[in-house]
Amino acid sequence: MSPEAPATGVPAVKTAGAAKAARSETTTGILYGIGAYGLWGLLPLYFILLQPAGAVEIVANRVVWSLLFCAVLITVTRSWAQLARAFKDRTIFLPLVVAALLIAVNWLTYTYGVTNGHAVEASLGYFINPLVSVLLGVFVLKETLRPLQWAAVGTGFAAVGVLTFSYGKLPWIALVLAFSFGLYGFVKKRVGPRLNAVTSLTVETVVLAPFAAATMLALGVSGSATLASNGAGHFWLLLASGVVTAVPLVFFGASASRLPLTTIGMLQYFAPLLQFVVALAVLHETMTTERWIGFGIVWFALALLTADMFRNTRKNAAFRRQARIKLAQD
Repeated sequence: MSPEAPATGVPAVKTAGAAKAARSETTTGILYGIGAYGLWGLLPLYFILLQPAGAVEIVANRVVWSLLFCAVLITVTRSWAQLARAFKDRTIFLPLVVAALLIAVNWLTYTYGVTNGHAVEASLGYFINPLVSVLLGVFVLKETLRPLQWAAVGTGFAAVGVLTFSYGKLPWIALVLAFSFGLYGFVKKRVGPRLNAVTSLTVETVVLAPFAAATMLALGVSGSATLASNGAGHFWLLLASGVVTAVPLVFFGASASRLPLTTIGMLQYFAPLLQFVVALAVLHETMTTERWIGFGIVWFALALLTADMFRNTRKNAAFRRQARIKLAQD
């Protein structure tokens, strides 16, 4: 019996225990990811429940009540010191100001789309989002695209052309959603792991809260607000927008910390797919033949992008494995 594998079998037990713990963490991460993207995918149903509130009132309430909910979460997680540091550090605070403006544009556009009969087009925006992320890598980070990535981007442009013909105009709701969320993700990535998800969301919400509160006040003075004029049910549904905003983000943070990027990349398609199904099956939006063709081309582009992602991940894993073997031999 070698000294590395004593008769007690303890190393084997430890290895099995570690593998079981890793599988448990992966399962937990996937469940959190499904929870996050599932809730985001079902948002159209929630926004329909909030009618007759319009997009501006919904987003304003979403920001204000999110701030209160975030304050509770910051207290529970004891993150007040980290929050204070975020406001003092310009390299963190200024990017989050930009992120706050981008997510405000995204929320307003998405809520407008869903509440005005454009939920299908809104789902298209989040299908296109991975292609926008690739474009940002080229034009902002000066990355070199691999052949499959070029094919995916080119196919995506063809899809936009087909959908423009179908709609009779540029699908501007989808494009605004895709680019605003793509830029939002890019800015948040620059902040990096220096802030947890709750603290980051709190900073963004603090930035937007004065504008949201002013909007709610203006709507109230003009008699356009529905918060207190449509019954207790409507009142509590609007207040719940803070929870509806924060909980999926917390779930996403818990998922991202447990799963590899490739798995997160696959899960992200869950939200627009749910939005698309809700738009057709519940909201009964129409899909012409041209739109089905356009969406089909988008899905083909995403299949190319996914195939490239898996191939590149396998290649990188092989390089790391060879490096470890070489290091062990040396």
